[in-house]
Amino acid sequence: MMDKFKQALPATIATDRLLLTTPVLAHVPEMAVLANNERIYQVLSRLPHPYDESHGRFFVETIARGPEEFAWSILREGAYIGTIGLHLLPDRLPELGYWLGEPFWGQGYATEAALAVVAAAKATGLVPALRSRALLDNAGSRRVLAKAGFVQTGEGLDSDGTLKGERMALVELEFAS
Repeated sequence: MMDKFKQALPATIATDRLLLTTPVLAHVPEMAVLANNERIYQVLSRLPHPYDESHGRFFVETIARGPEEFAWSILREGAYIGTIGLHLLPDRLPELGYWLGEPFWGQGYATEAALAVVAAAKATGLVPALRSRALLDNAGSRRVLAKAGFVQTGEGLDSDGTLKGERMALVELEFAS
């Protein structure tokens, strides 16, 4: 099921201000600069810190379009500004995740990218809904998810990664049939 879903997702998505595209090695230098930020590390459960180009290369070559992931680099005017993607685990709804470099916070880019990925996932007709999560105290990310149509379904503790044990808002977005 997830393989069919992955095959139906577009490799590239254009929005008014952004291009979501397959992560490539050319994105790694800027990815490493932007991701090597304590404020980003504190809100993501799967980002190493410090973050250097070796982490970016591993992400691009192994994770970004690997068995459990379908990620896009977020480009603005051709420059890398962040990553968005769907985490795909068997017997679970796809999970939307994203991060933007701090210089690009508060400008609507995360919402624009999230809306584009939600529309692409819905257009496949292969999944009934998406899920996501954000730290309870990460108001910015919770606003992005709400603007993208997600509704809080509960709270929980993160079960793994660097945020293990942290309180999370659990959200879902159901696609109308």
